[in-house]
Amino acid sequence: MNALALANDGAAPQIQARTGRFMTPGRIKAQNRRFKGSGGVSQENRGGGFLPAFADTATGATYPSRFADGRPAPIHLLDGLPDEWVVARSTNGRVTAVKDSVVAGFLRAGRFYTRAQAAEAMTQH
Repeated sequence: MNALALANDGAAPQIQARTGRFMTPGRIKAQNRRFKGSGGVSQENRGGGFLPAFADTATGATYPSRFADGRPAPIHLLDGLPDEWVVARSTNGRVTAVKDSVVAGFLRAGRFYTRAQAAEAMTQH
């Protein structure tokens, strides 16, 4: 676990999660569609040193995206997140939702970037 290090050089957090909207695989897919072509998706910013990750805006904790077995994942997956973030699982144990304070983004050089911040950084890459 890392403390939330902001991409905007330590300024006040610009990251907010929508209350009442759990992070789900469907939300991740919708975000991928929204940010496609902008540099705000894993496939487009990996070359810029970005790794898919999640941040809990309530605690500042960040976690890189991982498969359920702990291996680093090349895309955003919920299965490797800590149990205390999980609010729902399928009958076969897959994570289907994590708490609503969690946002998808990226880690680069120890700092968390939202999708929008990563997209902006990629325009300068």
